[in-house]
Order: sequence, then C-alpha cells, then structure tokens
Amino acid sequence: MPRLFAALEVPQDAARNLTLVQGGLHGACWIDPENYHITLRFFGDVEGHVADQIVETLDQIRRPAFDIELDGIHAFGSKKPHSIYAGVWPSVPLSELAADIDRRAKRLGLPSDKRKFTPHVTLARLRNPDSREVARWLSGRGGFRTLPFPVSRFVLMSSRDSVGGGPYVVEESWALKAEPGRARQSQSYADAYTV
Repeated sequence: MPRLFAALEVPQDAARNLTLVQGGLHGACWIDPENYHITLRFFGDVEGHVADQIVETLDQIRRPAFDIELDGIHAFGSKKPHSIYAGVWPSVPLSELAADIDRRAKRLGLPSDKRKFTPHVTLARLRNPDSREVARWLSGRGGFRTLPFPVSRFVLMSSRDSVGGGPYVVEESWALKAEPGRARQSQSYADAYTV
C-alpha cells in the first residue's frame, strides 16, 4: 500500500540555501536536501486502485505556472516544538492549486486533512527539544528569505513507512503551463538570501 502525497519540489539553489541554516540545535534530525518539498495534499496509505484514481484526477488539473519564495524559519508546536520548517510567502496560485487538489481528493472519498494548509518545507524533526533552546536557535535565523523561484510542475510522491523525512520518490508529475507572453527572469540564488 503506497503512502502518497501531492507536492512541489524545491530547486537545488533554494535547497542549498536551506542547508545553511542546519546545525547547532540539540535533538534535531535534519532532513536531507534531496527530500525537501512543499506538501500540497497528503493522501495517506492507499490501495493500488485508489492510487490509480488519484493519478487520473490529477491528470485533469490545468493550472498556470507561478513563482514562490521561502520566507522565514519557524517551528511547529509552540509549547512543545516538534519540527523546524521554512515558511512560504503567501501565494494565491499556490493556494488555488492546493485547494483544487483537495477538492478532487474529497470527490474520491479520501478523508480531509484536519490541519489547515500551511505551505512549508520541513527542515528537521525534533526529539525531546528544550523549547527555550529552540526559541533561541530560531531568533538567530531571523530574516531568512530566498528569491522567488519558478514552479513549473507538481508531483505525486510516495514515501516509505518511517519516522519521517524520506526517502521520497516522485511517482508522477504534471506540468503547470506558462502564461503566454510572460517573461521569466533567471537569477542566481547564491547571494539572494539572508540568514
């Protein structure tokens, strides 16, 4: 039974910048950069025929390409932090894509995710953290931000039953169409972030 989720991949330049914030936090189990992603919709452990239905419904999505940027380093679980993540700057096209995928999943009868959609890139899982130490660590990483990067596809990923953090495998991908006449700027990320 595969464990599936729809996601956006994080390009290498942005992933490289994210690795620069790693380290220095007791109890953090850092995610490998090749496993960075932004989850759009978690489908869970599904039977093979349901996986086929998911692929068929995602085949029908037609959305434009867009840009996103990562903004800030945060923790989930304020009183008892359990993970460190990079936030995503609010994006209407991103929210609309996630909502479209969610509506289609509900039509298939898949259970709703009880958590509000909060786009992010998980950087670390925390084991027995000291919340004061986490707060100090986060305060030293204020101001992190990447340049916008293009999102030209979304993917269906699978994961093994594990503690979390991968490895993840891209099972299928779907292109997001570039808007006619829209020029993309190619920028280097090497000097475009702050920590």
